[in-house]
Amino acid sequence: QVHLSESGGGLVQAGGSLRLSCATSGVVFSINTMGWYRQAPGKQRELVATITSGGSTNYADSVKGRFTISSDNAKYTIFLQMNSLNPEDTAVYYCNVNGERLDRTHFGSWGQGTQVTVSS
Repeated sequence: QVHLSESGGGLVQAGGSLRLSCATSGVVFSINTMGWYRQAPGKQRELVATITSGGSTNYADSVKGRFTISSDNAKYTIFLQMNSLNPEDTAVYYCNVNGERLDRTHFGSWGQGTQVTVSS
């Protein structure tokens, strides 16, 4: 079973920065894609950024140029550096991992979420 542990959320003023981390524990065959999603009150969960094991990245238009996703593949850990934060970035941020178990079946796991609040 894969367990995700997120950290780094908090309260920050508009224009500030935060760095989120997501560490993966558990034995797996491989991890294909890791990413960050967010859900604001009253809204659906949306993609923020993803990164593949090969390092390819994808960003939501709303965060391009402000957020950077990176990974430490050896430790199955990803990071989200968030700069120039604005109140619209306020949400619970969730880590997501997709890969293969040892028996080569696919899995997808979610973290418990970390709150990011940006004050104006």
